[in-house]
Amino acid sequence: MCSQASFLPNPYPSSKVACLHSNSTRAHQSGPALRLSGSGVIIDDAGDILTSLHVVQNAGTLTVVFADGSESAAVIISEVAASDIAALRPANTPAQLTPATLGNPSRLHIGDDAIVVGNPFNLTRSLSTGVISGLDRSVQVPNQNRSLSGLIQFDAAVNPGSSGGPLVNRDGEVVGIVTGLVNPTGQPAFSGVGFAVTIDTAAGALGVPPD
Repeated sequence: MCSQASFLPNPYPSSKVACLHSNSTRAHQSGPALRLSGSGVIIDDAGDILTSLHVVQNAGTLTVVFADGSESAAVIISEVAASDIAALRPANTPAQLTPATLGNPSRLHIGDDAIVVGNPFNLTRSLSTGVISGLDRSVQVPNQNRSLSGLIQFDAAVNPGSSGGPLVNRDGEVVGIVTGLVNPTGQPAFSGVGFAVTIDTAAGALGVPPD
């Protein structure tokens, strides 16, 4: 999971996105570690980062890349499997660090602007736009006998590497954390249906309510 720090263009306020690299190994596997990439968003002055748990949960090591290009090791400080959310804490942060502004997803309506910032296919600082397509959706978790509920559905493009990045409203406020997509072919490529965990649910991993 790796999302490089990214800034929303004018007229949108900037959304602070961190690029996350994880070196993952599993107990039953041999050979070199698998390097995964994804996205995450900085939500407080300490540099704590919200992301998707499925991107980091098997990581042997985690590296965060900030907007200025600086890197830091990071550790998971909280995880909520029921929401596919993890909070990370980097060992070091840049001198200039501004957290994202959190919005209130209860104010969303179908048809509202949906903006996603992330690192699809390792294309850092990528932004896609669309609309909110649905609210309070439930989606089956792949290869698991459970589902995620209360999700925001949107049609802004997301692809591998987008997970963990912010879903942003027209005012530049983070209203969700991208958790995945649905493709009827079973392939991990965007087909017009993406989902995000609401930011109030996600920020609960750090006890940070939206404004």
